[in-house]
Amino acid sequence: MLSIIQAAGWPIWPLILCSVVALALVIERLYHLRLSLVAPPRLLDEVIGVTRNSLPAADVVNKLADNSVLGAVLAAGLRGVTAEPRITEPALRQAFENAGRSAVHELERYLNTLGTIAAAAPLLGLFGTVVGMIEIFGSQAPGAGAVGNPQQLAHGISVALYNTAFGLMIAIPSLMFYRYFRRRVDEFQLVMELAAERMVPHLMRFAVRTPD
Repeated sequence: MLSIIQAAGWPIWPLILCSVVALALVIERLYHLRLSLVAPPRLLDEVIGVTRNSLPAADVVNKLADNSVLGAVLAAGLRGVTAEPRITEPALRQAFENAGRSAVHELERYLNTLGTIAAAAPLLGLFGTVVGMIEIFGSQAPGAGAVGNPQQLAHGISVALYNTAFGLMIAIPSLMFYRYFRRRVDEFQLVMELAAERMVPHLMRFAVRTPD
Protein backbone atom coordinates (compact mmCIF):
# COMPACT_ATOMS: atom_id res chain seq x y z
CA MET A 1 0.00 0.00 0.00
CA LEU A 2 2.83 2.37 0.86
CA SER A 3 4.44 1.71 -2.51
CA ILE A 4 1.16 2.65 -4.25
CA ILE A 5 0.97 5.90 -2.27
CA GLN A 6 4.55 6.71 -3.18
CA ALA A 7 3.89 5.92 -6.84
CA ALA A 8 0.76 8.10 -6.85
CA GLY A 9 2.68 11.13 -5.62
CA TRP A 10 1.57 13.99 -3.41
CA PRO A 11 -1.87 14.50 -5.12
CA ILE A 12 -3.03 11.25 -3.47
CA TRP A 13 -3.02 12.77 0.04
CA PRO A 14 -6.20 14.87 -0.37
CA LEU A 15 -7.91 11.73 -1.69
CA ILE A 16 -6.73 9.71 1.30
CA LEU A 17 -8.14 12.39 3.61
CA CYS A 18 -11.46 12.27 1.74
CA SER A 19 -11.58 8.49 2.03
CA VAL A 20 -11.02 8.61 5.80
CA VAL A 21 -13.69 11.28 6.29
CA ALA A 22 -16.17 9.44 4.03
CA LEU A 23 -15.65 6.16 5.88
CA ALA A 24 -16.18 7.88 9.23
CA LEU A 25 -19.39 9.55 8.01
CA VAL A 26 -20.76 6.31 6.59
CA ILE A 27 -20.16 4.45 9.86
CA GLU A 28 -21.67 7.30 11.88
CA ARG A 29 -24.81 7.52 9.74
CA LEU A 30 -25.25 3.74 9.62
CA TYR A 31 -25.35 3.79 13.42
CA HIS A 32 -27.62 6.81 13.90
CA LEU A 33 -30.09 5.99 11.11
CA ARG A 34 -31.04 2.64 12.58
CA LEU A 35 -34.77 1.95 12.84
CA SER A 36 -34.61 1.44 16.61
CA LEU A 37 -33.04 4.88 17.13
CA VAL A 38 -35.26 6.80 14.72
CA ALA A 39 -38.72 5.23 14.49
CA PRO A 40 -39.36 2.08 16.57
CA PRO A 41 -42.20 0.19 14.85
CA ARG A 42 -44.56 -0.12 17.87
CA LEU A 43 -43.84 3.23 19.49
CA LEU A 44 -46.85 5.09 18.07
CA ASP A 45 -49.31 2.38 19.17
CA GLU A 46 -47.76 2.35 22.64
CA VAL A 47 -48.09 6.13 22.96
CA ILE A 48 -51.72 6.04 21.85
CA GLY A 49 -52.39 3.24 24.33
CA VAL A 50 -50.79 5.13 27.22
CA THR A 51 -52.70 8.33 26.39
CA ARG A 52 -56.01 6.66 25.71
CA ASN A 53 -57.66 8.02 28.87
CA SER A 54 -55.38 10.81 30.08
CA LEU A 55 -52.23 12.73 29.28
CA PRO A 56 -49.03 11.25 30.76
CA ALA A 57 -46.91 12.90 33.43
CA ALA A 58 -43.94 15.09 32.52
CA ASP A 59 -41.35 12.42 33.37
CA VAL A 60 -43.08 9.96 31.04
CA VAL A 61 -43.05 12.55 28.24
CA ASN A 62 -39.35 13.20 28.86
CA LYS A 63 -38.62 9.47 28.61
CA LEU A 64 -40.55 9.38 25.34
CA ALA A 65 -38.51 12.29 23.96
CA ASP A 66 -35.28 10.48 24.82
CA ASN A 67 -36.51 7.19 23.33
CA SER A 68 -35.98 8.02 19.66
CA VAL A 69 -36.36 10.72 17.02
CA LEU A 70 -40.01 9.81 16.50
CA GLY A 71 -40.47 9.85 20.27
CA ALA A 72 -39.19 13.44 20.38
CA VAL A 73 -41.75 14.45 17.73
CA LEU A 74 -44.62 12.77 19.59
CA ALA A 75 -43.45 14.30 22.87
CA ALA A 76 -43.62 17.75 21.29
CA GLY A 77 -47.31 17.24 20.60
CA LEU A 78 -47.97 15.98 24.12
CA ARG A 79 -46.16 18.95 25.62
CA GLY A 80 -48.14 21.30 23.41
CA VAL A 81 -51.47 19.97 24.68
CA THR A 82 -50.26 19.90 28.30
CA ALA A 83 -48.88 23.45 28.19
CA GLU A 84 -51.92 24.89 26.41
CA PRO A 85 -55.16 23.06 27.26
CA ARG A 86 -57.09 25.33 24.87
CA ILE A 87 -54.74 24.59 21.98
CA THR A 88 -56.30 24.65 18.53
CA GLU A 89 -55.78 22.00 15.89
CA PRO A 90 -53.67 24.28 13.64
CA ALA A 91 -51.46 25.14 16.60
CA LEU A 92 -51.01 21.46 17.47
CA ARG A 93 -50.17 20.65 13.87
CA GLN A 94 -47.63 23.48 13.92
CA ALA A 95 -46.02 22.02 17.04
CA PHE A 96 -45.66 18.66 15.32
CA GLU A 97 -44.36 20.32 12.16
CA ASN A 98 -41.70 22.29 14.04
CA ALA A 99 -40.54 19.19 15.88
CA GLY A 100 -40.52 17.19 12.65
CA ARG A 101 -38.49 19.83 10.84
CA SER A 102 -35.90 19.77 13.63
CA ALA A 103 -35.85 15.95 13.55
CA VAL A 104 -35.29 15.80 9.78
CA HIS A 105 -32.49 18.34 10.10
CA GLU A 106 -30.82 16.06 12.64
CA LEU A 107 -31.27 13.01 10.42
CA GLU A 108 -29.66 14.85 7.49
CA ARG A 109 -26.56 15.72 9.51
CA TYR A 110 -23.29 15.14 7.60
CA LEU A 111 -25.11 14.03 4.43
CA ASN A 112 -24.09 17.20 2.58
CA THR A 113 -20.47 16.51 3.51
CA LEU A 114 -20.73 12.96 2.19
CA GLY A 115 -22.33 14.22 -1.03
CA THR A 116 -19.59 16.81 -1.43
CA ILE A 117 -16.92 14.12 -1.11
CA ALA A 118 -18.73 12.01 -3.71
CA ALA A 119 -18.69 14.97 -6.11
CA ALA A 120 -15.19 16.23 -5.32
CA ALA A 121 -13.28 12.93 -5.31
CA PRO A 122 -13.34 12.47 -9.14
CA LEU A 123 -12.21 16.09 -9.53
CA LEU A 124 -9.32 15.52 -7.13
CA GLY A 125 -8.47 12.39 -9.11
CA LEU A 126 -8.57 14.43 -12.30
CA PHE A 127 -6.28 16.98 -10.69
CA GLY A 128 -3.80 14.18 -9.94
CA THR A 129 -4.13 13.03 -13.53
CA VAL A 130 -3.27 16.53 -14.78
CA VAL A 131 -0.23 16.63 -12.47
CA GLY A 132 0.87 13.26 -13.84
CA MET A 133 0.42 14.45 -17.42
CA ILE A 134 2.53 17.52 -16.66
CA GLU A 135 5.30 15.24 -15.42
CA ILE A 136 4.96 13.07 -18.54
CA PHE A 137 5.28 16.06 -20.85
CA GLY A 138 8.14 17.35 -18.73
CA SER A 139 10.01 14.10 -19.22
CA GLN A 140 9.67 14.53 -22.99
CA ALA A 141 10.95 18.10 -23.00
CA PRO A 142 13.87 18.82 -25.38
CA GLY A 143 16.25 19.25 -22.46
CA ALA A 144 15.46 15.73 -21.19
CA GLY A 145 17.29 14.03 -24.07
CA ALA A 146 16.21 12.37 -27.27
CA VAL A 147 14.16 9.67 -25.64
CA GLY A 148 13.24 11.66 -22.54
CA ASN A 149 13.62 10.57 -18.93
CA PRO A 150 12.17 7.04 -18.56
CA GLN A 151 12.00 7.25 -14.76
CA GLN A 152 10.14 10.55 -14.81
CA LEU A 153 7.88 9.25 -17.57
CA ALA A 154 6.97 6.17 -15.51
CA HIS A 155 6.35 8.28 -12.42
CA GLY A 156 4.08 10.62 -14.37
CA ILE A 157 2.04 7.68 -15.68
CA SER A 158 1.73 6.29 -12.14
CA VAL A 159 0.55 9.62 -10.77
CA ALA A 160 -2.01 9.99 -13.56
CA LEU A 161 -3.47 6.47 -13.32
CA TYR A 162 -3.40 5.92 -9.55
CA ASN A 163 -5.08 9.24 -8.76
CA THR A 164 -7.81 8.67 -11.33
CA ALA A 165 -8.50 5.19 -10.01
CA PHE A 166 -8.40 6.23 -6.36
CA GLY A 167 -10.73 9.17 -6.99
CA LEU A 168 -13.30 6.83 -8.55
CA MET A 169 -12.87 4.29 -5.75
CA ILE A 170 -13.84 6.99 -3.25
CA ALA A 171 -16.58 8.66 -5.29
CA ILE A 172 -18.61 5.59 -6.25
CA PRO A 173 -19.20 4.14 -2.74
CA SER A 174 -19.68 7.64 -1.30
CA LEU A 175 -22.38 8.42 -3.86
CA MET A 176 -24.10 5.07 -3.28
CA PHE A 177 -24.19 5.57 0.49
CA TYR A 178 -25.32 9.19 0.07
CA ARG A 179 -28.29 8.07 -2.05
CA TYR A 180 -29.07 5.27 0.42
CA PHE A 181 -29.04 7.62 3.40
CA ARG A 182 -31.19 10.18 1.58
CA ARG A 183 -33.75 7.45 0.91
CA ARG A 184 -33.68 6.42 4.58
CA VAL A 185 -34.26 10.00 5.71
CA ASP A 186 -37.19 10.38 3.29
CA GLU A 187 -38.73 7.16 4.60
CA PHE A 188 -38.35 8.28 8.22
CA GLN A 189 -39.83 11.67 7.38
CA LEU A 190 -42.90 9.99 5.92
CA VAL A 191 -43.26 7.80 9.01
CA MET A 192 -43.13 10.86 11.29
CA GLU A 193 -45.65 12.77 9.16
CA LEU A 194 -48.11 9.87 9.24
CA ALA A 195 -47.63 9.47 12.99
CA ALA A 196 -48.32 13.17 13.55
CA GLU A 197 -51.47 12.98 11.42
CA ARG A 198 -52.69 10.09 13.56
CA MET A 199 -51.81 11.83 16.83
CA VAL A 200 -53.53 15.16 16.10
CA PRO A 201 -57.16 13.98 16.37
CA HIS A 202 -56.19 11.70 19.26
CA LEU A 203 -54.70 14.57 21.30
CA MET A 204 -57.41 17.05 20.38
CA ARG A 205 -59.77 15.01 22.57
CA PHE A 206 -57.93 16.45 25.58
CA ALA A 207 -58.10 20.06 24.40
CA VAL A 208 -60.57 22.28 26.22
CA ARG A 209 -63.25 23.48 23.86
CA THR A 210 -63.73 27.22 23.76
CA PRO A 211 -67.30 28.43 23.38
CA ASP A 212 -68.15 29.89 19.98
